[in-house]
Amino acid sequence: MYDRFNRKINYLRISVTDRCNLRCRYCMPAEGVPAMKHSDILTYDEIVEFVEIAAAAGVDKVRITGGEPLVRKGIVSLIARLSKIQGINDLAMTSNGIFLNKLAQPLADAGLKRVNISLDTMNPLKFKYVTRLGDIQQVFRGIDAAKKAGLTPIKINCVIKNSKEEPDAQEVTKFCAENDLKIRYIREMDLEAGLFWQVQGGSGGACSICNRLRLTSDGKIKPCLFSDIEYSVRELGAREALAMALQNKPRVGTVSRKNTFNAVGG
Repeated sequence: MYDRFNRKINYLRISVTDRCNLRCRYCMPAEGVPAMKHSDILTYDEIVEFVEIAAAAGVDKVRITGGEPLVRKGIVSLIARLSKIQGINDLAMTSNGIFLNKLAQPLADAGLKRVNISLDTMNPLKFKYVTRLGDIQQVFRGIDAAKKAGLTPIKINCVIKNSKEEPDAQEVTKFCAENDLKIRYIREMDLEAGLFWQVQGGSGGACSICNRLRLTSDGKIKPCLFSDIEYSVRELGAREALAMALQNKPRVGTVSRKNTFNAVGG
């Protein structure tokens, strides 16, 4: 399917939860954010139904995000159901890696193809500072488990302030080179100020070739991260919400005062 600017839209990012087991300083405050009510969160049945409709319309790539997707109960069962949908050829997940040591193999067995894992520094103390709650050794164990499970290529999402030449980013780069991992540098963004840049090593942030839509955990289809445009799947129905998001996807991102990274998955 194509939007009004003739961009082929075939990529759907799905946030399955607004909750996270970390409190990264560039994502949320130390006390976290008010959790959505369980009744507001899409059920797995609703997510599967939407993906079936999106796949029939031309979506062939799905990425599961959060918050942290692995904190949601039954996530392996959702992956198993999504992997069986006709037309979905690429099923991936973005995770902070903390729970991958236990879940990488079950996820792979269920049909997950690959993972992106967040890692901004190799320094255990700095990692603890940035994430407020994280143990970097758990991330390393998660990476190893993802390798053994065949969730490759494993991509490392490294958040930077300004440049990939920053010392922490360079240490992560070295780690990736030594461990057959691909790295993507993501410059810190400001949704409300409209400050965003293209991901180095990826296509995110490149408006002219943007091929994605986002489904939030509470059932809103968002055609652009840097826009407040959204359509409710529950109010409009999946087909109508999808059609309106496609029709009204903006040429470029501007600003967003509604979106938060923990709710839309970046």
